[in-house]
Amino acid sequence: GNQITNGTAPLAMAYAGHQFGNFNPGLGDGRAVLLGEIVAPDGARFDLHLKGSGRTPYSRGGDGKAVLGAVLREYIVSEAMAALGIPTTRALAIVTTGERVMRENPEPGAVLARIATSHIRVGTFQYFYAKQDIKALKALLDYTITRHYPEAAQAEVPALAMLQSVMAKQADLVARWMAVGFIHGVMNTDNMTLSGETIDYGPCAYLDEYNPAKVFSSIDRQGRYAFANQPGIAHWNLAQLAQSLLPLISQDPEKAAKIAQETLDGFPELFRAAHLNHFAAKLGIAAPLAGDKALSDVFLLMMEEASADFTLSYRHLRKGAETGDFTALETLLTSDKFDSWKTGWRARLAAEKPEDILNTLQAANPIFIARNHRVEAAIKAANEGDLAPFEALVKVLQTPFTEQPEHAEYEDPPKPDEIVQATFCGT
Repeated sequence: GNQITNGTAPLAMAYAGHQFGNFNPGLGDGRAVLLGEIVAPDGARFDLHLKGSGRTPYSRGGDGKAVLGAVLREYIVSEAMAALGIPTTRALAIVTTGERVMRENPEPGAVLARIATSHIRVGTFQYFYAKQDIKALKALLDYTITRHYPEAAQAEVPALAMLQSVMAKQADLVARWMAVGFIHGVMNTDNMTLSGETIDYGPCAYLDEYNPAKVFSSIDRQGRYAFANQPGIAHWNLAQLAQSLLPLISQDPEKAAKIAQETLDGFPELFRAAHLNHFAAKLGIAAPLAGDKALSDVFLLMMEEASADFTLSYRHLRKGAETGDFTALETLLTSDKFDSWKTGWRARLAAEKPEDILNTLQAANPIFIARNHRVEAAIKAANEGDLAPFEALVKVLQTPFTEQPEHAEYEDPPKPDEIVQATFCGT
């Protein structure tokens, strides 16, 4: 892993970023290196990246290394997200280094090899905007458009067209996260990609009981990146991208700001439409109508009031639709609203094609997610030299929508002594 392959020129990427709302003009890959690009036989282009490979010019006094636990978490969750159909970076391999890396305690060292359609971030644009290097900013825009949004090159204002496309992708991405109960945990601008892929699985987690205010990240003490805050933070991050694009939107600063703001104002509606689409599907509705939001909201409210498990609630709804027996769901929700809700839900489904209902429910509601207590158990065992729990969990998560009776225990929420209260960044 320390030899440079012929024909490659590895580098650490520069970027800036807002971390918990505070701007840092010089972040960059402090513990990662871009080995190069791979072009697949079908012409698709990927970045090959090593994470935890050592110090770089951006390490800022850090060791540039990664610990096995953090690397395993990224591997498990990113591959789980891919299996759920959510755009994400992919994990190729984990290699242990044999070193002990000092964090709060000495931990086993490891390196993650991952791929992404690119590692261009909102923070990459912020880096050059902060320097007011407009020439480099334009080069970055042209490169990003060529790589991800070639149709934007034909637009009257390519920068604006790219911004609109990125907004649409991010609105759909965050809605997809929320539809499986995922909390990113550290939605800094350097962790938002221009490609619309999920990146950086640091203190991420999935909801057990449904609580919109839920935070897992140990470093998010104010709840900035709580579950329900994610769409607002995505909007805020996109505003930072828009600001970085102002010189490329118009040479007139006031005009550029006005146009950018008008474009950004469209994000809430983009998100509402994406959210409705994904959450209506969780109720078996393939072609959502505006009124379906209330149906979805009441179901979520019943879950919140009962502190019901997010994944299991939709799982039992799916099973009830298949069998006609809703006893398990009623027991979970313990709500006097359920009977009237179920009546309204069935009336709404009468307008759907019968053959579509079960297919939609099955495609939108996973049976298996990377539950936090399972991830933590796999990490703990691996740190003690046993990779079997990790390998078993990864295998189950490869087919999250398929019944696996032999692995039914992976469906279960945590027991009281297994509940994960906090997750930690591996830096």
